[in-house]
Amino acid sequence: MGTAERRGATAESVAERPSVRRHPEASDRDIPTQGYAEESTGEFGQQEQQLWVEEPARRRRLPDPVRTAAVRAVLIASVTLIQAVVAFLCTMADSWLAFPMVISSVVSTIVATWGVADVWVTRQVWNQRYGVVSEPSSTARALRRERRSRRRQERATLREQARIRRRGGAGQLSHP
Repeated sequence: MGTAERRGATAESVAERPSVRRHPEASDRDIPTQGYAEESTGEFGQQEQQLWVEEPARRRRLPDPVRTAAVRAVLIASVTLIQAVVAFLCTMADSWLAFPMVISSVVSTIVATWGVADVWVTRQVWNQRYGVVSEPSSTARALRRERRSRRRQERATLREQARIRRRGGAGQLSHP
């Protein structure tokens, strides 16, 4: 069952899946013993054991942008660690490559810090955009309604004044 199917699956459909019975004295929990697992008859009359039992995910997977940022951060951090080890080994060997490697390790550390911050920011932005479904409270709704009516009234008065100006002041007394 793929991720899309799992999201559409209800709790009943997950519970209805047949479970594999295992022999209580089985040496490995993942390998069912003969006669205790669900078995089907193969082409030559031999019994085949089920190799894969699908289990529902315990946690939902990360959103795509967050996962991309996390993979990028892990790659940058691993390159940084490799550079640090090479810089250390070059320093111990008194190689001319030690100084450039130390400088590149410092730069890579800064970039790795940026990568981790990027994961955090991307996660926060995603949660803010798509994560929380909230309904405004009744007081917030009332305040918004008042603001909207005030704006509507201001626009109506501005339209009225513009209309009067366009008519050249018709309908107004020329002198009091």
